[in-house]
Amino acid sequence: MDFGLSEEQQMIVHTVREFVERELYPLEAEVERTGHVDREVGCEIQKKVQKLGFYAPNIPAEYGGGGLDRVTFTLLERELGRANMGLGLFWGRPSEILIGCNDEQKERYLYPSVRGEKIDALAMSEPDSGSDVRSMTCVGRRDGADWIINGTKHFISHADVADFMIVFIATGEEQTKHGPKKRITGFLIDRDTPGMEVRDGYRSVSHRGYNNSILVFENCRVSSAQMLGKEGGGFDEMNTWLRGTRLTVAATCVGRARRAIELSVKHAAERIQFGQNIGKFQGVSFQLADMQVEVDAADYLTLAAAWALETNQKNADRLISEAKLFASEMLARVTDKAIQIFGGMGLMDELPLERLWRDARVERIWDGTSEIHRMIISRDMLRPLGG
Repeated sequence: MDFGLSEEQQMIVHTVREFVERELYPLEAEVERTGHVDREVGCEIQKKVQKLGFYAPNIPAEYGGGGLDRVTFTLLERELGRANMGLGLFWGRPSEILIGCNDEQKERYLYPSVRGEKIDALAMSEPDSGSDVRSMTCVGRRDGADWIINGTKHFISHADVADFMIVFIATGEEQTKHGPKKRITGFLIDRDTPGMEVRDGYRSVSHRGYNNSILVFENCRVSSAQMLGKEGGGFDEMNTWLRGTRLTVAATCVGRARRAIELSVKHAAERIQFGQNIGKFQGVSFQLADMQVEVDAADYLTLAAAWALETNQKNADRLISEAKLFASEMLARVTDKAIQIFGGMGLMDELPLERLWRDARVERIWDGTSEIHRMIISRDMLRPLGG
C-alpha cells in the first residue's frame, strides 16, 4: 500500500479543507447556540457543494455520484470531520446501502438522493436494542401484499431533516444452530407515510445541530415494493453496506483531532508565561508530541483500513474495527490534552475545543461501541486457532 497521495487526492484534500474553513467554520457558533441548522442554510451548502462537483462522492459514477475510491473518500471525510457535523451533513453522502435498491427503488430513492433532492436517514437502534441488533422489537407482519409495522426506533440521526427512512425491523424468526434468531428486513419508508411519526429525540451534548429523532410506528402500512433487498436479508445487507460508516467515524475523528492539534500548537507558540512561550516547557511540548503521534497513528490505520476495504482484503473488517476503536479513543485523549494546554480558555465557547471535546464522547458509542469492536478484533485473532 502506497501512503503517498496522488495529485488528485491532494487536490481533493485542499479543496474540501478550504471549503470547510471558508463556508462552514463561520456558521458553527450559530448552530452551537441554537442547536439546529436552518434548512435554508443547509440548502445553500448543498448548492455550493454541487457547484464544486463533490456532491454524493461516495456513490459510484454509474449512478450519478462522484465515484471516489474508498481511500480518497476517507480523506474527504477526514477534512469534513473538522467542522460541525450538522453542517457537514449537507455536503451530501447518501447511505451506500441504497445501491442495493432495485431499479424502481433507485428511481424513487437513490437517484434523487444523489441529485440532492432527498436526504435519507438510517433507523436501526431501539430503546431496548442497541449493540444487539437481533433483539429489536419493532416488528412487521404480512397483510396481503403489504406489511404492518409497529414499534419504536430511537437515536435516529438527522431524521428531523430526512425525506425518507431506511428502517430495519424484525419480520419473524429463523432456526439456526445457535437457536432461534429474529429475521431482519429493511424497508424504505417515506417521511409522510401514515402510521409513522417522527418525534423530537433527546438533547445530546455531542454534535449539536446533528439531531437524533424517535420514530414511532403504529399500524404503519408499507407496500412490499418498499422492501430493501430480500425478506430476512437485512442483517447481511447491514454487514455488507454499513462497514463504510465505521470508517467515516474514524476519519472524522482524525479530522477533529488535527484541528485540535493545530489550535494547540499555535497557542503553545504564542502564549507567554514566565518569560517564554509555553511550548518550551516539557509539560506542554511532550503533550504536543504525544498528541501528534496518536493522530498520525490513527490516520494511517484509518487509511490502511480504507485500502483493505477497497481491495477486498480478508482482514478488512478487523482493520475497520481497529481504526474506529483507536481513532475514537484517540480523539478523547487529544481533545482533553488540548484543553489542558489552553487552560481555562479551553473550556470557553469562544474556542471550538470544548465542542470538539464534547463531540468526542459519542464516537466511542455509535457505529459499534468500543467494546463491540474489541470483540470483533479479538474474535478475528482467536478464530484461526479455534478460540
